[in-house]
Parts: sequence; structure tokens; C-alpha cells
Amino acid sequence: MPKNRVVLALLVMLAAVLAGAPADAQSGAGTQDAHTARRPHIVVRPHRLEPGPNSKRYCRFWLAQEDRVSGPVIVPQQVCWWQ
Repeated sequence: MPKNRVVLALLVMLAAVLAGAPADAQSGAGTQDAHTARRPHIVVRPHRLEPGPNSKRYCRFWLAQEDRVSGPVIVPQQVCWWQ
């Protein structure tokens, strides 16, 4: 009898998973490849001043050590400005 309960429980869980999945996910239709999806376009604008038509955005990048609960971690840092 306990073996029947385990099989029944597995069948109920399988039915719940299949019933909860969207129809296009089951058939595989409508999914996009990661390479064919469009990347978002990002426009960077300064907050305080309006740069001139020939202005450029310069950035400086470095790695810094931060102390975390798990121990020291190396994380990327950056600062940017308009010239």
C-alpha cells in the first residue's frame, strides 16, 4: 500500500507541473534564441550639466577590495565624467 501512495503522489506532482506550465513552453513554440533577441538601447545623459556637441564621457575603472561577511572580495569600481 505505501508503494501505491508514492506512485500516486508522483503522478499528482507531475500533473500539477504540466498543468501549471504555459502552452507555448510545452510545445517549444515562441521561444527566442539568446543571440536573436534584441539588446536594449541605453542612452547616457548627465544629471547636472548639458554637455556640448563635442563632449565625451570618460571613465576610469579599477578593482578594489571590499570586506564582506564571507571574507575579502575583489569588486570592480568606476567613476565617469564629461569633458
